Amino acid sequence: MKRIWRMAAGLAAALCAACGAPRSGSPGVEPAPVTSPAALAGVAIPGLGELMAFNQMRHAKLWFAGEAGNWKLAAYELDELGEGFDDVVRYHPTHKDSPVPIGESVEKIMRQPLADVRRAIEAKDRALFVQAFDAVTDGCNRCHQATNFGFNRVQRPTSNPYSNQAFAPPKE
Repeated sequence: MKRIWRMAAGLAAALCAACGAPRSGSPGVEPAPVTSPAALAGVAIPGLGELMAFNQMRHAKLWFAGEAGNWKLAAYELDELGEGFDDVVRYHPTHKDSPVPIGESVEKIMRQPLADVRRAIEAKDRALFVQAFDAVTDGCNRCHQATNFGFNRVQRPTSNPYSNQAFAPPKE
């Protein structure tokens, strides 16, 4: 399993480097478009499922960081989640099974809840974080419904699959 994650992380890094596209990581910032298939020649584009699996991981890690009050880690994971959505919009703006453009759904449904989480993190407000995180989770489910992926329901994590990572803030 670790080997698969390392390979996937390497693929994601290679993809970003090969595209030469800047990563925004900021909700509401439009990612640089890929202008031609030639720009991606020889580069394997991760499928929508792979990108969303990374977002599922980031969603969980964001929760555990915020729950622990590790606001620096929460901000980092939020940036990673935003970059993941940027990649979804960039590489899979449409999908054969979706009646609406995926890129449009992400922009309309996810950007505001992500911005609300950012405000909660900046305020270091756990109650606001929980409320905003739950709105992100709801947004994921609304986006899945809108794009015919409603069978894929997201929820607040109930157990930590990352036993090799400390989520509590470091002692300063």
